[in-house]
Amino acid sequence: MGMGTVLGRFKVVGILEGISFLLLLLVAMPLKYAAGVDMAVTIVGAAHGALFVLYILAALHAFIRLKWSLTKLFWALVASVLPIGTFVFEAHLNKEIQAGRMYSSPEEASQARRAS
Repeated sequence: MGMGTVLGRFKVVGILEGISFLLLLLVAMPLKYAAGVDMAVTIVGAAHGALFVLYILAALHAFIRLKWSLTKLFWALVASVLPIGTFVFEAHLNKEIQAGRMYSSPEEASQARRAS
């Protein structure tokens, strides 16, 4: 599953958003407050902000296209504000995919329904 699917794009954006959040918290903020390097927060913060917006849009896209429940959308959004939340949510999605309860595209879901 790659960037060519709704779920693939969501997962990639989630990983990047999670990394940017950790960089902001664990690298940029300590540099700002311990070493006076304000530019670190400016740069990493801007990147994280853009990735946060992309993550929200990707979650909404998955909600619409993959027919996620409101509960799944809620947990995706909660994950976006917790430092390792996007990684935990992706692990949850991977378990659902392996169990055959989640598909990466509407087409894949249709094929699975026809096969059963």
